[in-house]
Amino acid sequence: MKVLKFGGTSVGSPERMRHVAELITKERRNVIVLSAMSGTTNTLVEIAEYLYKGNIPGAQETVNGLYAKYMTVVEQLLTTMQAKARAAAAITRVFALLRSYFSEPLTEAGEKEILAQGELMSTSLMQCYLEEQGVKSVLLPALDFMRTLDSGEPDMQHIQVRLRRMIDLEPDAELFITQGYICRNDHGGIDNLKRGGSDYTASILGAVLDADEIQIWTDIDGMHNNDPRYVEGTKPVSTLHFEEAAELAYFGAKILHPACVLPAKLHNIPIRLLNTLDPEAPGTLICNSTPDRKLKAVAAKDNITAIKIKSGRMLLAYGFLHKVFETFENHRTSIDMIATSEVGVSVTVDDDSHLAAIVDDLKHFGTVTVDRDMVIICVVGDLEWEHCNFESKVLEALEGIPVRMISYGGSNYNISVLVRRDDKVRALKALSEKLF
Repeated sequence: MKVLKFGGTSVGSPERMRHVAELITKERRNVIVLSAMSGTTNTLVEIAEYLYKGNIPGAQETVNGLYAKYMTVVEQLLTTMQAKARAAAAITRVFALLRSYFSEPLTEAGEKEILAQGELMSTSLMQCYLEEQGVKSVLLPALDFMRTLDSGEPDMQHIQVRLRRMIDLEPDAELFITQGYICRNDHGGIDNLKRGGSDYTASILGAVLDADEIQIWTDIDGMHNNDPRYVEGTKPVSTLHFEEAAELAYFGAKILHPACVLPAKLHNIPIRLLNTLDPEAPGTLICNSTPDRKLKAVAAKDNITAIKIKSGRMLLAYGFLHKVFETFENHRTSIDMIATSEVGVSVTVDDDSHLAAIVDDLKHFGTVTVDRDMVIICVVGDLEWEHCNFESKVLEALEGIPVRMISYGGSNYNISVLVRRDDKVRALKALSEKLF
């Protein structure tokens, strides 16, 4: 059994839904995870924002526009009157629920229920289409088995028991269709796995089902060795270690959600990144064993803020670093990079929502300076410290580009540098020319 996940662009139109159906019916007994149709979740967020602001006419107009879009999809996707009626009824139920929120103040729980409707609609449409085509597919509602613990982590045992039981009850099924992203929390309320969570859903399901492979289908042929938006001639990386993929995903490679890697890694289930627009392309295989002694890829993470705390009096004092890190913890802000010296420590953050309060607290410990509009550029590969020349190649490539920070040695798979936003594209191009 395999788990195949298709993102929003892959099911973003009736034509693409039919193409996905053609792909998934080539093998039996696989589990198919679908995202919402592209643009839907953003529209649902917009509806929730109108409701929070009490702008009911704005919410009504947006709901009506989305309803018209989906009814057009029903007409274009399906051919028989019976299938159209089933699909239209499913879509109408969703929009009746959305409209029920016009008459009451929106709560956080209500917002999460609204955001869940995109995946419910895309899977209903796919199920109706497969039934019309004579495929014995079964719709497995994610809200019946996906659950998180109080910590927000997936309740793996609950998911495994419930999902296996649901699958075992359908011995004649050719395919199983379910929703990505959505789940229930430990109180039983509708919740979600945050943005990009459909990848996470696929990885969790692959782990609990002991799948042969997890496939993530998008509109690009694997993870490239640099960002094709800025660098010409990039190529897909054929094989990545799980650690390399995690670094790239965290530091800007949008094709894969960072959380997706861990469940697959722990259960030793390979992930394959494939392209719905070019199904024959080999894509990228992510696993625990890859060829070593290579630099694989480059990624960039934007909107980074660097913070330097300088204090010759306190840095060597017991507890100084603890106090610095505790400041970020108190403000629920994670750190990306860190560099230390005898007189100071520099860190980077990608969330500056609490920056003013953090800086104010850090001034108790030393002189604080802040650099905004920075970019972390991450180079991944086999960077064991015993291997010579790899880190020097990275730095040689950046000759003439000011580097604010360097992070190396915290991982065997990553060297990261911090540069100004204005130098990002030049740095990416220089690294590609030197390394690949």
